[in-house]
Amino acid sequence: MDLTPYRTFLTELAQKSGDFLLPHFANPALAVETKSDDSPVTAADRGAEQLMRDLIAARFPDHGVIGEEFPDTRPDAEFVWVLDPIDGTKSFITGVPLWGTLIALLHRGQPLLGAIHQPVLRELMIGDGTTTTLNGRAVLIRPCATVEAATFLTSDPHNPAKYQNGAAYAAFSARARLVRTWGDCYGYLLLASGKADLMCDPIMNPWDIAALVPIVRGAGGVITDWQGGEPMRGQSIVAASPALHAQALAALNA
Repeated sequence: MDLTPYRTFLTELAQKSGDFLLPHFANPALAVETKSDDSPVTAADRGAEQLMRDLIAARFPDHGVIGEEFPDTRPDAEFVWVLDPIDGTKSFITGVPLWGTLIALLHRGQPLLGAIHQPVLRELMIGDGTTTTLNGRAVLIRPCATVEAATFLTSDPHNPAKYQNGAAYAAFSARARLVRTWGDCYGYLLLASGKADLMCDPIMNPWDIAALVPIVRGAGGVITDWQGGEPMRGQSIVAASPALHAQALAALNA
């Protein structure tokens, strides 16, 4: 399958949604609402997703869309776009640039393409499961084999105890060379570009996961759910180099 037209359109989605989001970032006038799951949402989230949905409907009217902020459109279509307009809204509303837009294209339920776009830092990462690029340059996960040498990232250090084996997580992360909460999608960008070694999130939604799969795999990494299962069927993520990933699964599920 020739992915060129889809890759070009994915880049257009990222650029146009980023242009929309930038004026809202760190804007004290931006109102913040709380959704039923206690997560924050803003007009920036909704506006960016609607913009991308409109572009998809105009260019590929037969394609489906799954997004965080609006109901699904044709989720059983052969091609489905998966959108998270602001992954890391808590960072967005506090003026911290560790957020991004996640865009994925699925074919018969499996991710073909994924993008992480951070418009403040002008970083666009695209993966197709075979290669991953950052601003057009190929990147790879660095070959870290032990947690003692690793930069270990997660989005929220309190969530492992809420949703997984908190004691196992605490013991494993305590062994790491460096632990930081450079999380949400930006943590996976750091991982795939060789700036970090392990990224894990104990609870996630489909729009959080889909774009990450071709990005991590394209950079030479392994990505599964917390128990080692297929990430698209799970609700969590552990991503790392092959050697470190196997070690992480064993320790996190001890």
